[in-house]
Amino acid sequence: MEPIPAPAIDLISLAPVLVLSVFGMMVLVTDLFIGKDKSILVFISLTGLLMAAVSSLAKYNLPVFSFNGAYVVDHLSVFFTFIFCISSALAILVSVDFNKREGIKVGEYYSLILFCTVGMVLLASSTDMIMIFLGIEVVSISLYILAGIQRKSTKSNEAALKYFLLGAFATGFLLYGMTLIYGSTGSTKLTIIANVISENKILSEPLMLMGVVLLIIGFGFKVAAVPFHMWAPDVYQGAPTPVTAFMAVGPKAATLAAFYRVMSETMPDLSYSWEILLCVVSVLSMFIGNLGAIMQSNIKRLLAFSSVAHVGYLIIAIIAKNSLSSSSLMFYMLSYAFMVFGTFGIVILLGRKGEENLELENYSGLAYKHPVIALTMTIFLLSLGGLPPLAGFVAKFFIFSAALKEGYIILVIIAVLNSAISFYYYLKVIVFMYMKEPVKEFHISLTPMTLLVIAISAFGTIQLGIFPDPIIALAQAN
Repeated sequence: MEPIPAPAIDLISLAPVLVLSVFGMMVLVTDLFIGKDKSILVFISLTGLLMAAVSSLAKYNLPVFSFNGAYVVDHLSVFFTFIFCISSALAILVSVDFNKREGIKVGEYYSLILFCTVGMVLLASSTDMIMIFLGIEVVSISLYILAGIQRKSTKSNEAALKYFLLGAFATGFLLYGMTLIYGSTGSTKLTIIANVISENKILSEPLMLMGVVLLIIGFGFKVAAVPFHMWAPDVYQGAPTPVTAFMAVGPKAATLAAFYRVMSETMPDLSYSWEILLCVVSVLSMFIGNLGAIMQSNIKRLLAFSSVAHVGYLIIAIIAKNSLSSSSLMFYMLSYAFMVFGTFGIVILLGRKGEENLELENYSGLAYKHPVIALTMTIFLLSLGGLPPLAGFVAKFFIFSAALKEGYIILVIIAVLNSAISFYYYLKVIVFMYMKEPVKEFHISLTPMTLLVIAISAFGTIQLGIFPDPIIALAQAN
């Protein structure tokens, strides 16, 4: 009997994962030899993210498959790796002043962000369901700990416990779905699964269809899509604000990238079985997310329901499954990263130690006392709503164009209607800032790192709205 050859190990393809892992461990080791000042850990973490972003460009003539076809470096994975590095860098920068203020002096905070980024890169690059599962677990375990990193805060502890229990439950659905698909196709590799499906061998296989439904449930929880979203408001509210911003962008983008690979690229021939289901999930996410946000008086809960609505828009790109889908998904997540980190950066600025000032009334009269901060917050909120000429408008237009190209006119009409509904609660915050009398004095500490994140986010939001062509060209390049 001939020996089975070992799968080829291509370390260059794995460069971003290796770089981030090495720097994550370097942060842990360095933390043993320094005191309470964690500035050096911030520098090490940002250096690691920069090197990971650069190393993702090491491969040419994409796509490049490695590890026996379980890992791919292609245009989608490279672009998403840049989004992950940008979102993780912004999360680290916005955490510096927040952590000092709230007394979070644990070095593993920064290493957990790096290890979470490792899982995100794995998710975006995996072409094997086992690798996808590993990526999701690396991301999830890091986020469980980050959500509860404020050990003395009961809200933070509650958020971590809820997220952990519900996350473990949802992982069971995901793994069970993968098991059924493996049983139906005889493989965990997406390329082989796609070939089996295209040969019409299992189009009506009950186990296969049940596996697809369970996969949607598992992915739906991870991206907080309705009806698997109820953890999001509580976890977003209880977690430290920089962690909330981070989990709203990077992990969500990574899961959507894997979701897109599994559904749009691997199972387009099975679309009759999951297309209508995803349409229902998308519509429910948009309506329940927006209507839920309208009823909130807490800014973090409002933004949590807003993120649920944005997932509804993003799922449209998966449903469309055409040449514009992946590029619209990439552009939307990059734009969303700037909008979210800018918004949460201002939320952090308005907080004080032990008093985060998260109620909408705490924003009353902000425009009179700090007009520049109020104007910047207005830009982010209007962009989230999709007002031209800001990044949010271009991102939504791009995704809606992909759907219209496939004839999903009713779905796009519903999405446009929901975008109009979303302006109600975004404008509600603006009304508090510009048209209400201050209820108390503002004690804003204009900390440099948080201001830097807000400035970068504002520039990105305006730049991607007015001059989107270069980034769109990059997103569409193959």
